[in-house]
Amino acid sequence: MKTIFITMLLALQMMHVATAQSKKANSVPQAKTVNGTVEGVIETSGVRTYKGIPFAAPPVGEFRWREPQPVKSWNGIRKADKFGPRAMQNPVFGDMGFRSDGMSEDCLYLNVWTPAKSASEKLPVLVYFYGGGFVAGDGSEGRYDGESMATKGIVSLTVNYRLGVFGFYASEDLTKESPHKASGNYGYLDQAAALAWVKQNIAAFGGDPNRVTIAGESAGSLSVSALMASPLSKNLFAAAIGESGSVLGTLPPVPLAQAEQAGAKFNEQVGKKTLGEMRAISAEELLKATASAGVSRFVSAIDGYFFPESPLKIFKEGKQSQVPLLAGWNSEEMNYRMILGKETPTLDNYTKAVQKLYGADADKVLKEYSAASDAEVEQVATDLAGDRFIGFGTWKWIDIQSKTGGGKPVYRYLYGRPRPAMNAEMGNVSANLAGGVSKTTEPVAKAPLPKGAVHSAEIEYAMGNLSLNKVYAWTPEDHKVSETMQAYFANFVKTSNPNGKGLPEWLPVKGEGNAHYMYLDVNSRLETDKHKGRYVLMDAMATKD
Repeated sequence: MKTIFITMLLALQMMHVATAQSKKANSVPQAKTVNGTVEGVIETSGVRTYKGIPFAAPPVGEFRWREPQPVKSWNGIRKADKFGPRAMQNPVFGDMGFRSDGMSEDCLYLNVWTPAKSASEKLPVLVYFYGGGFVAGDGSEGRYDGESMATKGIVSLTVNYRLGVFGFYASEDLTKESPHKASGNYGYLDQAAALAWVKQNIAAFGGDPNRVTIAGESAGSLSVSALMASPLSKNLFAAAIGESGSVLGTLPPVPLAQAEQAGAKFNEQVGKKTLGEMRAISAEELLKATASAGVSRFVSAIDGYFFPESPLKIFKEGKQSQVPLLAGWNSEEMNYRMILGKETPTLDNYTKAVQKLYGADADKVLKEYSAASDAEVEQVATDLAGDRFIGFGTWKWIDIQSKTGGGKPVYRYLYGRPRPAMNAEMGNVSANLAGGVSKTTEPVAKAPLPKGAVHSAEIEYAMGNLSLNKVYAWTPEDHKVSETMQAYFANFVKTSNPNGKGLPEWLPVKGEGNAHYMYLDVNSRLETDKHKGRYVLMDAMATKD
C-alpha cells in the first residue's frame, strides 16, 4: 500500500511540474530567427510582443558610417522583453514619449507585435518607420505601438534607424572606403536592412513575408517614398502607406559631391582631418558638435547605390517599386504665420508676403491661393504654408505613382480632425511640430487651439493609440475618428484596399482623371480635389528651379 501511495505521489508531482512547464511555455512566447531564439511576453490582449531584436550589428567603432553589418548569431535564448536604445539624437522636439532603454550609438533594433499563436499563420505585416526630421524619433514611442494593430490580425513592427550625423554624414574618404563607392545614406540603409530581416524572419512570428506593407509619418513617410525608389528594397514589400511627406518634394537627396563637401566642412568644424579621427570621437561628443552654431543639417545623397539616380527621375521612368499606395497629408501641416510672420492676416499683408516669397511668380500663386476678404486670409495662408512644407511633395508622390506605378491602385486622403485640448494636469506646455510637447515652469498664455489637423496629429488615430498619449483630453468623437482611420489602414495592410464594411467608399486616384480623396474626420467622406491647380503650379515652379 505504501509503495502505491509513493508512486501516486510521484505521479502527481510530475503532473504538477508538467503543468507548470506548460503554463510557462504558454506565458513566455518564443520565436526562432535565423540568428537565434528570442523570448518575448504575452500582453493582456493576447498579443505576443518581442522588443529590442537586433537586425544588424551595432554600428560602432569601425562600423560607424558603414552599411549595416550582419548580426552575430547567439546560442540559447535571447530575452526580447524591453525596447532597445534609441538612436543618438538631441532633444529637438521636446517630449516624444520614449520608452527606450536609454540612448546609444548601438541602436539597430526592431520590435514585433504579433497576434499569431504559431509560425504557420501567414498574417499580413506592417512595418512602421518613425518621424522626426531624420534627427529625432524612436520605435518605442507610444503613438507607433503595434499592439492595437496586432489585435486587428496584423503582425506589426517598428524599426530604429540612424539619425543626423550618424545616419547621413558623407565624405570622400567614406566613399573611397565603401565597396559600393557610396556614402551618406546609412539611415536609409538601416531601413532596407530591417526589411531584409523581415523577409527572412517574419514567418517565425506568424507573418507572411510576401504581404509586407511599409508605412511612416513625416520623415517616416519620406523614408517610405525613398524605399520605393531604391533598388535595394525591391521585392521586400508589397504595399506602402505615407503620412505627410515624400522625397519628391521635401528633403530630396543632393548630389554625392555636395554631401561630401558638407562632410568636409563638418570635419573642419570639429577639427578632425582623417576618417580614423572622426570615428575616434565619442558618440556623445559627436552629437554635441552637431548642435553647434553653423553646423548644417545632414541630408541624404544620390550615392549611386541606395539612390542610383534622383528619386524624381526613378519615379518618372516607372523604375520604383510598383505597389499599391495609400498616402495623404493633414489640413494644417504648417501655420499661416510661416507666410505672414507677425503681420495680421489681411489681404494687403498676405499679398505683400506672397510677393516677397515668390517675386515674378507671385501673381500666379495669388490666383491659386486666392482670398476674397480678410476673413479668408488665415485659411488660405495656412494652405499655402502647409503645401510649401509638405503637402506638395506628398501630392507629387501620389500623382506620379498613379501614372507610372504599373496600374497599382493609389488612395489619397486629407486628414482634418483637430486635436482636442490638452489635459489640465499637463500644466504649462506647448505643442511641438513633431508631436511632442515643451514644458516650462513659467506661466504662459494658452495658445488658441489649431483650427485644423497639425503635422503628426493623425498618428495615434491611424495606429489606434489614443489611449497611449496622455497629453490630450480625447473625446468620444476622437475615438470615432480613430476607429474609422485605423479600419481603413488595417484593411489596406490586409488587402491593399482600404474599403470595408461600414466605411464610406474610398475610390482610388485615376492618373490624369478624377482626383478623389477621402476627407478623414468625424464624418469622413469622399471628395473631389478642387485645388489641383495649386499643385500643378508648384510642380511647374519646382521644375523651373
